Amino acid sequence: MAGTDDHIENEELFEHYRVEADAGQKALRIDKFLVNRIDNTSRTRIQNAALAGNILVNDQAVKSNYKVKPGDIIQILLAHPPRETEILPENIPLDIRYEDESVLIVNKEAGMVVHPGTGNYTGTLVNALMHHLRDIPLFKTGELRPGLVHRIDKNTSGLLLVAKTEFALNNLGKQFYEHSTGRKYTAIVWGNPGKEGTITGNIGRSPGNRKLMHVFPDGREGKPAVTHYRLIEDLSYVSIIECELETGRTHQIRVHMSYIKHPLFNDPEYGGDKILRGTTFTKYQQFIRNCFSIMPRQALHARYLSFNHPVSGKRMEFETELPDDMNRLIEKWRNYTTGRDGL
Repeated sequence: MAGTDDHIENEELFEHYRVEADAGQKALRIDKFLVNRIDNTSRTRIQNAALAGNILVNDQAVKSNYKVKPGDIIQILLAHPPRETEILPENIPLDIRYEDESVLIVNKEAGMVVHPGTGNYTGTLVNALMHHLRDIPLFKTGELRPGLVHRIDKNTSGLLLVAKTEFALNNLGKQFYEHSTGRKYTAIVWGNPGKEGTITGNIGRSPGNRKLMHVFPDGREGKPAVTHYRLIEDLSYVSIIECELETGRTHQIRVHMSYIKHPLFNDPEYGGDKILRGTTFTKYQQFIRNCFSIMPRQALHARYLSFNHPVSGKRMEFETELPDDMNRLIEKWRNYTTGRDGL
């Protein structure tokens, strides 16, 4: 997994441990078996992983009372990669929209990197969480991404879900993996993609630039990805749309919208930072440059998030308002389309 914050969502489960039981292995509960083979762990952590379905034996999820047999292939899968480096807590203000003993919802501002990586080891959301949750055991492990079950890009704003316990991390990681969460984004795109539509096409690393993603419509490479969109408002040469994710691949909305020739407004990686619609008039070109100044990032906001609470099972729904830069951009385009102060 790349060290930079270039993932919009994480729907992978990472293998942390793989153990093969010896030919002479006697029947033993798997939680007891693993606690004797994994350093710096506890039976409770193993039981939480099993309860969430993240311990596999011969590719099948098992409970903590499963009896290990000779030759069993045992895997522990978690929602974050194995430890990469130690990170330090920083007292950075957070816009917290909800918090209880198991989960936390933060409204991330654009420009904040979610987790430390190459060139971004301080000032990240994780550094801030390490300080805010410094008394929570999960945030004392030294993991690079404690509590993170999904991510959004550095220059995307909006809602992010954080787990506060081992059980919540496993449970929520499973929900994202199984696509049972709900995620809706507001975006401003070039042109008008139509009233509604669905974009399908595998997404993988671009052959020409490994930092970018690419759509492989023949399905031979990448991972399946599905994005639903609907038109919210037509603003002449750009449109406000809502995107709902079935999957959560790296840069999914950005690369899918670019694939259908409607890239996100001012998205430099996927061609949205050029004048793609409109006139050649100098005044119009200056208007677009002013718009780019108002919105110096891709016009994408993670507006809505829903999931099943890991403890109560209750369906939780959260929604956040558009950020100031996006509101200002929309208002400027509305004025332009109605002929009032557009230029």
